[in-house]
Amino acid sequence: MKDFYILAINPGSTSTKIAIFQNETNIFQKTIRHSVEELAKFKNVTDQFDFRKEIILKELKDDGIDINKLSAIVGRGGLVKPIESGVYEVNEQMKADLRIGITGEHASNLGGLIADDIAKMLPSVKAYIADPVVVDELEDVARIAGHPKFKRISIFHALNQKAIARTYAKSVGKKYEELNLIVGHLGGGISVGAHYKGRVIDVNNALDGDGPFSPDRSGSLPARQLAELCFSGEYTFDEVKKIINGKGGLTAHTGTNDAYEIEMRARKGDAKAKLIQDAMAYNIAKAVGSMAVVLKGKVDAILLTGGIAHNPDLVDYVKNMVEFIAPVFVYPGEDEMKALAMNGLMVLRGEVKSKEYK
Repeated sequence: MKDFYILAINPGSTSTKIAIFQNETNIFQKTIRHSVEELAKFKNVTDQFDFRKEIILKELKDDGIDINKLSAIVGRGGLVKPIESGVYEVNEQMKADLRIGITGEHASNLGGLIADDIAKMLPSVKAYIADPVVVDELEDVARIAGHPKFKRISIFHALNQKAIARTYAKSVGKKYEELNLIVGHLGGGISVGAHYKGRVIDVNNALDGDGPFSPDRSGSLPARQLAELCFSGEYTFDEVKKIINGKGGLTAHTGTNDAYEIEMRARKGDAKAKLIQDAMAYNIAKAVGSMAVVLKGKVDAILLTGGIAHNPDLVDYVKNMVEFIAPVFVYPGEDEMKALAMNGLMVLRGEVKSKEYK
């Protein structure tokens, strides 16, 4: 069988992950961390394009990776238009929508852009995205907000939630489409989804101010207080957006977006760090409870994944609140790099066809 080499690129709010897969085998992986100070000099996410691309190319070169051997590049899907699940070849329409942030601003918008730019350096190599954060499988009733000027939108960690759901299903000898699962991705953003027979029928918008707060996002905020802040004259629109996403959550409460640092502070007796960490866990558990209602109490398992799932104190807090609903299984970190690469590999092998973004 022919060897294919796939570069996976996953820009997150506080890191950029890269990996090289030789067919199904991960032969190289690196997580490049970005501090608040490093990113503060960029006004918008798209302004980080050159910064992140050059870091990726430097890391690959420093580690002796020959990019000329690549067969495909798969970037994490960004905030494009709502689309069905699948693999999409990067095209001009997609790039235009990623640059303007047609459905919002997030570091994942850089995934397709960087993948395409590197692919253009190489002969016969194409760039793709897979299961972007705007995969939309919501039930119509879940879209209705409390006023017709507002609507609920599906923006979540679709790639990792679905990859972990399929991993769990395989471990119990069932198909993903046979199970009812609640999956919580705990990372730079936190999303908790209700997976009903292979479809995410409800999930919090983990980007724009919905659900639990996270390392740099405020999550749901008291509406009247937010309105008063907006009209106080003390903040510009861009500053308010940063309060919601970028300078909220742990960053606002503690001065750092490093969840591990807060974990260590809490263990060393820092009462404020422990309270804020507990509050984040409390809000995650509440979100899990709400998704149990969506599934009418018929939940096969609760899956916790993402970088923050490495924190046993936070995980135990959530478990103590929700294990009455269903068994809780923890998948620390994420399987997004493998999921990206395997989507690319399926296209290269002709097992699936890439879709056209319109």
